[in-house]
Amino acid sequence: MNNEKGLENFIKDNILNLNVTKDLSIIDVVTVLGITFLMGMFIFYIYKKTFQGVLYTQSYNISLVMISLVTALIIMVISSNLMLSLGMVGALSIVRFRTAVKDSMDIVFMFWAISVGITNGAKLFQVSFIGIIVVSAVLLLLTKFKSKSSPYLLIINYTEDKHINIMDYLKNKVGKFNLKSKTVANDLVELTIEIRIDNTDTSFVNELSKSEGITNAVLISYNGDYVS
Repeated sequence: MNNEKGLENFIKDNILNLNVTKDLSIIDVVTVLGITFLMGMFIFYIYKKTFQGVLYTQSYNISLVMISLVTALIIMVISSNLMLSLGMVGALSIVRFRTAVKDSMDIVFMFWAISVGITNGAKLFQVSFIGIIVVSAVLLLLTKFKSKSSPYLLIINYTEDKHINIMDYLKNKVGKFNLKSKTVANDLVELTIEIRIDNTDTSFVNELSKSEGITNAVLISYNGDYVS
């Protein structure tokens, strides 16, 4: 009998009370969202400052700020009601995001924005502040140690008999290179070659385009996403 009463009291104290909602004042909500917005804008600045891809997308950068705010809002709701948090987890588990993120650094910034939203939503502002300072310092430090040379795609159109001359020319001018694709149509050939050069040294393209038998030479900056 005592065991049954003990079990009943345990259920009342620990299970039924899960539905108790903690009050969220307007000041708390505004404070959390305000701090999260400022940190999200800091992430916005760091992403723009350290971006090394080919095409900067401001809409993605803006989405990082919004991810922080939305995540903080969700965490505030979850932390105020444990029963609601279980339902929220189930609802979020059916969400599927199909947008492909090509750059691995974009994924890093996305997780960073989410972590800021989680810590601020849980009102762990000190952890969030220390984390954002350390992560930004590491990003700024590592971007200074980037390679002096940048990847480029060199696209050359020429006649078939100039193939050997072009390969020898590239060995002398750029050293190592990687042939990505070769397209042949009648006597015309198109080569796509990956090279690494100094950003300011592109004079060899002008010389190459003036060579006999070469109809076109194009140099394109890229971030390694090319698929042959």
